[in-house]
Amino acid sequence: MNVIVCHNYYRERGGEDQVFENEVELLRSGGVQVTTMVRHNADLTSGKLPGTALGTPWNVAAYRELRRLVAETGAEIVHVHNWVPQLSPAVFYAARRAGAAVVHTLHNYRWACPKGTLFRDGAVCEDCFGRRLPWPAVRHACYRDRRSASGVLAGSLALHHALGTPVRAIDAYVAAGSFVKEKMVAAGLPADRIHLRPNFVTRDPGAGPGRGGYAMFLGRLSPEKGLDVLLEAWRRLPEPIPLKISGKGPLRPLVEAAAAELPAVEYLGFVPDDELDDLLGDAALLVFTSVTYEVQPITIIEAFAKGTPVVGPDHGATTELVVDGVTGWRFRPGDPEALARRVADAFADPARLADLRPKVRAYFEDRFLPVGSLEQLLRIYAAAKERRREGVRR
Repeated sequence: MNVIVCHNYYRERGGEDQVFENEVELLRSGGVQVTTMVRHNADLTSGKLPGTALGTPWNVAAYRELRRLVAETGAEIVHVHNWVPQLSPAVFYAARRAGAAVVHTLHNYRWACPKGTLFRDGAVCEDCFGRRLPWPAVRHACYRDRRSASGVLAGSLALHHALGTPVRAIDAYVAAGSFVKEKMVAAGLPADRIHLRPNFVTRDPGAGPGRGGYAMFLGRLSPEKGLDVLLEAWRRLPEPIPLKISGKGPLRPLVEAAAAELPAVEYLGFVPDDELDDLLGDAALLVFTSVTYEVQPITIIEAFAKGTPVVGPDHGATTELVVDGVTGWRFRPGDPEALARRVADAFADPARLADLRPKVRAYFEDRFLPVGSLEQLLRIYAAAKERRREGVRR
């Protein structure tokens, strides 16, 4: 099989970038011939921004490049990950007009929300759901905190919904879980084309002992990750519990200030992957505090790989991963008091934490290893090709 995989990298590396790279590696390891077509937002300068804005609804250069790549490689499948802003929905049409079937992974809620996160002003926001023109995103400057950029992306989404792009130009979607599928069906995507397939890790690091006696937070230091909830919970703990925080982002000063104030909190900065394996494996607990609807966080899967239980919010896709008493415990989203109680209860019974680790590891082995993931993806590709053939026959 011959596949082209497209992705627009973000300015700061995130889970979507990792999933793209994991899947390219997975496909190649399975004998699939893979060509990549990528863009990097880190390459954008202020001088390029006007042109990028004009190309967001339909990037002519990306359209032509992909048509050429399909012709040169004979690709049967074009698999698109992130298309904002430099690839644009033009790549879906380019692939189809060149004769390839089109697959699109739903890493976020972009078809319903210009920002992609369903998050605004510290809380979940669904104001743009069901609107032909998602104008609230413009009013609130949701995309990059700029009304101009938000207007361009909102207009692009309105245009492509009017054209029927999500239905006409895409043969199959990939969703990591039921929650994102339900949300995207509500936003107008065809339910019968959305295939469930969990994220995975390319390398099994093996279970860890969990004997470090600390909790850990791992992720981007940004408002939607609920860092204020995390740090306030640690202030409310009846007894100090060591907390190690790893990551980078705009809220780094907040974390550094909390580490200076609270003796139990340690900020590690950015930690390389090999060191993270040991840190996650020694952690008694991973604390995941996102206040928005995550799709399927790689961080949680990485913790499961080490057998480390997770305390996470009772909303979004986290409810599908964090199963009370099996893989961890859930708490009321955005509630530092509820989080503090959950963490204190967990650490009050070290034997229960230790007993949970084999269950967490078994849950990981059953769902998130590469072999089964490759088989799932190839079945989705086959379904996309069949739909493409049916469309041509009609």
